[in-house]
Amino acid sequence: MINSTFRSILRLLLLSFGLFTLSANASADDELLDVNQAFQLATPEVKSGEIDLHWTIAKDYHLYKQRVSISSNDLKLGTPTFSPAVIKDDAVFGKTEVFLNKLDIQQPFEATKLSKATITVKYQGCADKLGVCYPPQTRQITIDIPAASRSNSLGSLNDMLSDSNDDGALLPADKAFAFSSHQDSNGNLVLTFKVANGYHLYQNKIKASVLNGPAQLGTLELPKAEPSNDPVFGDTLVYKTDFEAKLPVSNLTANSTIQITYQGCSDLAGVCYPPEKKQVTLSANSASATTASSATSNSAAPISETDQITQTLQHSSVWIVIGTFFLFGLLLSLTPCVFPMIPILSSIIVGQGDSLTTRKAFIMSLVYVLAMSVTYTVAGVLAGLFGENLQVMFQNPWIIGSFALIFVLLSFSMFGFYELQLPSALQSKITNLSNKQQGGTLTGVAIMGFLSALIVGPCVAPPLAGALIYIGQTGDALLGGTALFAMSIGMGVPLLLLGTSAGKLLPKAGMWMENVKAVFGVLMLGVAIWMADRILPESVTMVLWATLLMGSAIYLGALEPIGEKSGWSKLAKSIGFILMTYGVILFIGLAGGSKDALQPLKVYQGGADGSSAAAEQHLAFKRVATLDELKAEVAKGQPIMLDFYADWCVSCKEMEKFTFSDPGIMQQLKGVTLLQADVTANNENDKALMKAFGIIGPPAILFFKDGQEARQSRVIGFQKPEQFSKNIQTSFN
Repeated sequence: MINSTFRSILRLLLLSFGLFTLSANASADDELLDVNQAFQLATPEVKSGEIDLHWTIAKDYHLYKQRVSISSNDLKLGTPTFSPAVIKDDAVFGKTEVFLNKLDIQQPFEATKLSKATITVKYQGCADKLGVCYPPQTRQITIDIPAASRSNSLGSLNDMLSDSNDDGALLPADKAFAFSSHQDSNGNLVLTFKVANGYHLYQNKIKASVLNGPAQLGTLELPKAEPSNDPVFGDTLVYKTDFEAKLPVSNLTANSTIQITYQGCSDLAGVCYPPEKKQVTLSANSASATTASSATSNSAAPISETDQITQTLQHSSVWIVIGTFFLFGLLLSLTPCVFPMIPILSSIIVGQGDSLTTRKAFIMSLVYVLAMSVTYTVAGVLAGLFGENLQVMFQNPWIIGSFALIFVLLSFSMFGFYELQLPSALQSKITNLSNKQQGGTLTGVAIMGFLSALIVGPCVAPPLAGALIYIGQTGDALLGGTALFAMSIGMGVPLLLLGTSAGKLLPKAGMWMENVKAVFGVLMLGVAIWMADRILPESVTMVLWATLLMGSAIYLGALEPIGEKSGWSKLAKSIGFILMTYGVILFIGLAGGSKDALQPLKVYQGGADGSSAAAEQHLAFKRVATLDELKAEVAKGQPIMLDFYADWCVSCKEMEKFTFSDPGIMQQLKGVTLLQADVTANNENDKALMKAFGIIGPPAILFFKDGQEARQSRVIGFQKPEQFSKNIQTSFN
């Protein structure tokens, strides 16, 4: 120990003597070169992730390897690579490595966000012949960082992360900074970060923003952080242990999405990760209760019917969910969304002719209902998971027009104008297959059930919306899909009963069967007109309805003399006369400018001013086409009613005719800004508007007061004036 200490002291004395000799002889000996001539350091060359340094060493001079070092406060440097050195028996350092003639160093560095950085280069050398050593040299050099070496390109950093992971030295970001979140009872979003040992998160890099929905964020409440002198960000605050942050959230919708951004580094490896972005889908239940509740009351705030159904799925047992949604389906079977399916299924069954039996009618009805139910379920689950309503996508004019044309062709076949037949060879194969199935052309029935679910009845009701919201929030497609299937079966029960009874009650053969087929032919024409109403002007559909009624009247003998006819013939003639009369009334109303097939003569009320008076009996909506337009209107702070509407939406037409035209409703909405989002085209702007509020499809009516939605009053589907009036009062009072 003493000998080692003595040798160190001796080396320091000799080095000091050398420095003294250098200063004494510098002026006397012209052969001693200037330090920058003896050791010429070229401008560093910066490549991708590497700094190359080169010294040209004069003859009879050398640099000590152990005295060469490179450091930086801006960059994280790796282990340098030196060009070959030689062993020298030095008077000061003993046997040591030195560089003669030249020195090359390849200095790796890790990716950085900086475009410029400063490195510190230290070195020391001596003159061999003179035995003189120079003082240690220090150079501060600023270098330009190429784009490929910056962390925002992520190229070198990702490679480095990959290499480090192979060695187990660097954790993946999700393990280094494990993130989770939940909502507390007050509707706040609680963010939990678990920071691994040897890592840290930057406090000022933790941010929150709204991706979808009109949710409003408060100030992010972060705990106290530790000060750190960071080589990249300077003096900053970091978290090195687990912590929680609280984010106040208000004005939530069902599918509001919040994005959380954060960034951290590894202390041990000196590696900074790219910014992490996590998306959190929030439930409106807790936040809605907080926003709408009274400051002096602890009772829960009212929530919308759709949210109540969503809560049923979240908190009830499977069997309660199945039973509840089955009952919902039974109620929905009484709506116009299901009515058109009755003549469709009945026409299919009647078309079986003499071969029809009760058992066959039941099997065909069951296949139709199951196909419809499976389609509703699959389409609903996909809509909930991905936000795309397949039924809405099928409301294309070409698809609707083609389907309406199919019904027209089928109806003409019912009238006996022709028989729709396949080539004999193919027909024979299908007949054999049908006989094996013992149920007729079941494949065709299933296809018709599939198309009926997608095209005929694209209605959105609270049970459907609630199930889709639940699937979107939880990702539980199994329970959500089960609920949708139970609801679809409930909707199909009346169809199953009617279809089976048709096989029992309808006559088996004879002229009666031909007359029954003709009746269902008329019904199929009615379905075709009903579907075409979504894409044709109202005046055109009124002409079609009038033509159908008058044509049916002629078929029933309305214009034939009574003569000596049977009682049934006279009854048919009477029905025909009524149809003829109503058809004429439709034409008269159409001539006066009426567009309402249910009240065609209303335009003539009040004489010459009747037309304008009738026109005043409708709400005047202002159209909004984009989310930005809507935000601009909401920002004004005025009371707003927003109506999501589409031309192909049956319930939307019901709302216009029966609810929006009600005098009491119109009186209540005076002073309210009436906005309408027409999503008929289902383009990108329409999808963005619906997605922002978690709307699956029209009709949906939203109310805004003081710039915030009155979530508890949201209306999904058709509502009668009495119930709609209560929603208006709840929203604006």
